[in-house]
Amino acid sequence: MGLTIKLDKIAVFSLALAPIGYLVWQIVGQQLGPDPAKEVVLFLANWALNLLWITLALSPIKLIFKKSFVIRYRRMLGLFSLFYAILHVLAYLAFMLAWQWSDLLQDLVKRPYIIVGFIALLGLIALGVTSPKVMVRRLGKSWKKLHNIIYVIAILVMVHFFWLSRTDVGEPVMYSVILAGFLFVRWFFWGNNWLYQLFFSSSSKAK
Repeated sequence: MGLTIKLDKIAVFSLALAPIGYLVWQIVGQQLGPDPAKEVVLFLANWALNLLWITLALSPIKLIFKKSFVIRYRRMLGLFSLFYAILHVLAYLAFMLAWQWSDLLQDLVKRPYIIVGFIALLGLIALGVTSPKVMVRRLGKSWKKLHNIIYVIAILVMVHFFWLSRTDVGEPVMYSVILAGFLFVRWFFWGNNWLYQLFFSSSSKAK
């Protein structure tokens, strides 16, 4: 059983790392189009977002389909989301700004959505730093409250995404609908609301 779990985690780790391999392959093959710097920055942003949404999907999967085993991958996938988010920021600083901090200040004034994205990144860093088991034990009940800010971070990410996309909002809308679904499942199962009581008390009586 232990070996199976380790193999599962190795498989998840490999899949989460695969986009980096694909990006390197595109760079080596010069397949990033006329503006490769921009493509690298956007590619890393997309995978930070994808992995954050996959992390958020694990609790709904557990609640709806009664598949508790998926939760053991949550910390790894969350850390990979942070990893891609940090690479996204570093790529932006290196390839778009060439480490010119004066240009960064100008960008912050012209593009305030960068500030929103940076706040979301700080939130992810806070979750990453407190993800080890030793921090779970040290923080106790406060740990769960802190890690609930992942939903606030997700909303900030969407604000950043919508603001960046401006007129082409098809993709941000799709991600927002998925996030709304995650939030609905959370409310439905954990909110102790009348709708949950109606469904589950009715099914219990039927049995």
